[in-house]
Amino acid sequence: MTKTRIEHDFLGSLEIPADAYWGIHTQRAMNNFRISSIKVNAGLIRSLAQTKKACCLANVETGYLPKEKAEAIENACDEIAAGKLCDQFPIDALQGGAGTSTNMNINEVIANRAIELLSGQKGNYDLVHPLEDVNLHQSTNDVYPTAVKVAAIFRLHDLSKAIANLQGAFQEKEKEFAAIVKLGRTELQEAIPITLGAEFSAFAEVFSRDRWRTFKCEERLRVVNLGGTAVGTGLAAPRDYIFMVIEKLRDVTGLGLSRGENIMAETANADAFVEVSGIFKAHAVNLIKIFNDLRLMNFLGEIRLPQLQAGSSIMPGKVNPVLAEAAIQTGIKVIANDGIITETAARGTLQINEFLPLLAHALLESLDLLININELLTEHVRGIGANKEKCEEYFDASPMIITALLPVTGYEKATQFITEFSSRGDKNMRRFLEEKLGKELINKVLSPYQLTALGYKDKK
Repeated sequence: MTKTRIEHDFLGSLEIPADAYWGIHTQRAMNNFRISSIKVNAGLIRSLAQTKKACCLANVETGYLPKEKAEAIENACDEIAAGKLCDQFPIDALQGGAGTSTNMNINEVIANRAIELLSGQKGNYDLVHPLEDVNLHQSTNDVYPTAVKVAAIFRLHDLSKAIANLQGAFQEKEKEFAAIVKLGRTELQEAIPITLGAEFSAFAEVFSRDRWRTFKCEERLRVVNLGGTAVGTGLAAPRDYIFMVIEKLRDVTGLGLSRGENIMAETANADAFVEVSGIFKAHAVNLIKIFNDLRLMNFLGEIRLPQLQAGSSIMPGKVNPVLAEAAIQTGIKVIANDGIITETAARGTLQINEFLPLLAHALLESLDLLININELLTEHVRGIGANKEKCEEYFDASPMIITALLPVTGYEKATQFITEFSSRGDKNMRRFLEEKLGKELINKVLSPYQLTALGYKDKK
């Protein structure tokens, strides 16, 4: 039989597993929110622990917590921030109450671990109290959104680095494929001649923009409302604590955080998260577009994507572009999360946003997904091979390569060449043009350098 302990709140009493670090408030939330089986993001738990430590440091320095009790709380916070006790946060991510259940959960785990460190028994809140000590001078409404921003900033650093690595992989291919001529395509039709290297350079440039935009997102999240307590007025918190706690949070996290000039505005509104999510959506859109392009190029035989796994349970030897497909699906999920973030931010009412738990889950999930897929795609891109022969085959056969000769022939003459080429039933446009205009001219105009030289300057 599982041993239990009894805890009390103003609603009554509940049995808690004796070895659990959580308490009655967590247990009630576990009973109330049996919804998705998705747990609160681990990064948010770590950032909450860091935020609680900053509050504890401010409280002890301003004389509101005794040193011995504060040291136990700080040590418990450090353990949680390091990833310990992760099984003690069982609450569903889809919870009501603006994050109160998660805040209560971490208060109780910190308190009971601190009690243990002081040689007490879990549940003996005379030693360390979850609300009167761990949550001293705080509210869910300032602690929770602050921790969401801290968690997001840490992951932003990881995402910016992951995108930079993906950009670098495309730049490597840009150089490797620089001399391979091929057809460009618009509206799924043959268009003008380009090089495979130039095509990959365009991919790299897109991710360069994504990397920079992601890096700059930190500026949108660094303003926090810690110290504002319930609605941003700092009610029930001493002024010396309010001014000190942000300094302690900077020390604990190493981040360039600042207290909002209007803390009520920071507490009531979640628009910063919407702005940042829009950047994630832009990156998701680019992932979808570019990796669908790579799927098409692989289908045409111009490139060879790395073969990762068998593609069919009935068709032997079939290999599908599965990681490109995974990238597209990840992008779709991030776009869906952006919709969730937009909707939850819009539905906040008056002085707080009660839907922050879903917003936080969607935001941090998008970060995790994008980091993971970028890391996988970086190695995948490095394994891409070019089929130079197939690129040249398409290139030489296409009437559209005559577009590069317009400065020489003019539009009408080029149209006549295409008509004549088609009537002859020839399959090699390059050979036809060499017959008409000379091999030396054709080789010059259709060289990789000339095709990517950004216009021409030779009037002859």
